[in-house]
Amino acid sequence: MKVLAFGATNSRHSINKQLAHYVAKQIPNADISLLDLNDFEMPIYSEDRENDQGIPAQAQAFFHAIGEADLIVIAFAEHNGSYTAAYKNLFDWASRIDGKVFQHKPVIMLATSPGPSGAQSVLTSAQHSAPYFAAEVKGTVSLPSFHQHFDPTSGLVTDTEFNQRLDTIISHL
Repeated sequence: MKVLAFGATNSRHSINKQLAHYVAKQIPNADISLLDLNDFEMPIYSEDRENDQGIPAQAQAFFHAIGEADLIVIAFAEHNGSYTAAYKNLFDWASRIDGKVFQHKPVIMLATSPGPSGAQSVLTSAQHSAPYFAAEVKGTVSLPSFHQHFDPTSGLVTDTEFNQRLDTIISHL
């Protein structure tokens, strides 16, 4: 199974990227492609830019990567209760190729943060908008207080409840 995993942020030390990679590794027989949003940096979307210059190659590559995947694992970072600017811009550009950005692919949506909310606001927003963009959400799970529940030495999430919920989602793929 080709699994596309990424943290929806451009932070080089993203805890959400770590979480997405952890979850992807839990999927049996996964051939994992781990994306870094820094590889997809481009000008801020505007209709004028699109009309003058077309859709950037980075947006096309992102859209193509989704199309090649059998499953998408996204961990959303939260900035002021919403998506990061890096993810939102990439998503906006990709949606100009086709509004069905997720191309009817199964998606596991995650979020984490250093604090107790676990970035639940952005995860809820992503889950509610997913059907409009042709994402077949197979499950969502948030990990609060990342640094208390992730062992950087082993690369494992130590929160039993999170792992149980994740196992349930994966068993239904």
